[in-house]
Amino acid sequence: MASYVLVPGAGGSAWYWHRLVPELWRRGHDVVAVDLPAADESAGLYEYRDTVIRAIGDRVRPILVAQSMGGFTAPLVCEQVPVDLLILLNAMVPAAGESAGEWWDATGQAEARAAQAVREGRTPSDGVDLLVDFFHDVPPEVTAEAMAQGEQAQAMKPFTQPWPLDKWPDVPTVFLQGRDDRFFPLDFQRRVVRERLGIEVEEMPGGHLAALSRPVDLADRLEALATR
Repeated sequence: MASYVLVPGAGGSAWYWHRLVPELWRRGHDVVAVDLPAADESAGLYEYRDTVIRAIGDRVRPILVAQSMGGFTAPLVCEQVPVDLLILLNAMVPAAGESAGEWWDATGQAEARAAQAVREGRTPSDGVDLLVDFFHDVPPEVTAEAMAQGEQAQAMKPFTQPWPLDKWPDVPTVFLQGRDDRFFPLDFQRRVVRERLGIEVEEMPGGHLAALSRPVDLADRLEALATR
């Protein structure tokens, strides 16, 4: 049995993981999905880190899974708590001293997203369309449930703080990327991950919200990574 601690991205809602959690339970694993204080204007990366650490509790050497912006939080946790494995899922990979707000221009994310739209025969847009960029492969009933909740509040503080580590923590790290991600396209992530972590991306089907669109496939991959 493995212990999985699931860290969400921007918006900080544990609900993002609600389709994955029962799949991991059915496989006999211990799972906790973290709610981050994303709406709290006073909360930043350290508060996010401490929230995850409290969620870990007395679990011994858990597996940390970090989605999207969770890539800024999870390594900070690994500096404080022994972690068996860090799995980055469609995640942002920070550089030393770089804020999450600076990450977009530094990595060329907007250009990569626009190029992906052209490859798929879509017209690039300056703004983000939740349904097009995020929910394009999520089942309609799950999308409707998400839309009914309204937009998740996300304070700006964690986007303005420089990432405080001078190097990646000494923890085994795997990067799992959906090959159908329109927001962080696969080729873009391959380049960023290779440049910043020196590892290769591992692919799976699905878009940016893999835990909502492909919970069974994701559970299978997480379990395989835990036992590899």
